[in-house]
Amino acid sequence: MRKVDASEILDLTSYEKIRAEFLEQTIALKRPRRISVGDALCFLFENRDTVIFQIQEMTRVERTVSDGAIAAEVAVYNDLVPGDDELSATLMIQIPDQAQIRRQLDRLVGIDEHVFLDVGEATVQATFDEKQFEADRISAVQYIRFPLGPELAAKFRDASVPVELRVDHPNYAGKTPIDGEARASLSADLSG
Repeated sequence: MRKVDASEILDLTSYEKIRAEFLEQTIALKRPRRISVGDALCFLFENRDTVIFQIQEMTRVERTVSDGAIAAEVAVYNDLVPGDDELSATLMIQIPDQAQIRRQLDRLVGIDEHVFLDVGEATVQATFDEKQFEADRISAVQYIRFPLGPELAAKFRDASVPVELRVDHPNYAGKTPIDGEARASLSADLSG
């Protein structure tokens, strides 16, 4: 998938003019791409459009106007755009009780070794962004990738092949099938 170019980011005035419609379109795009495993883990699968939205919103909130600052924002968020034959996601660990956040996150240390995408009989382990890790702590937001390769990407696009998102951490386990509208949306990413 092609990375975002800074020239694709609208200036603040132009973005404000289209923001309401763009927000509505992005919410509709993200809906099937948001997949929960259990009640605490939510995976938002990213693509160019979701990343462009993130960049537009960040430049809006931060009132970014310089070309250099916009280019820097694009460079940071381009890490979320999946490469060829891979899927990328933002993993959000949802802990509603503020008093429990640190304790619950500490229970999930090591989750980077326990997130998988099962495509038929094959299993792909998620790769986590190493910049977000400390040996004994994790953050509530993680950036991950599933490097499928051409063969598994083709199987993923074949709706007759079952696909599941699975977590088997000792303190948190669950799985969710990826089918229907979610599967169609992610398959489109793998089609280039």
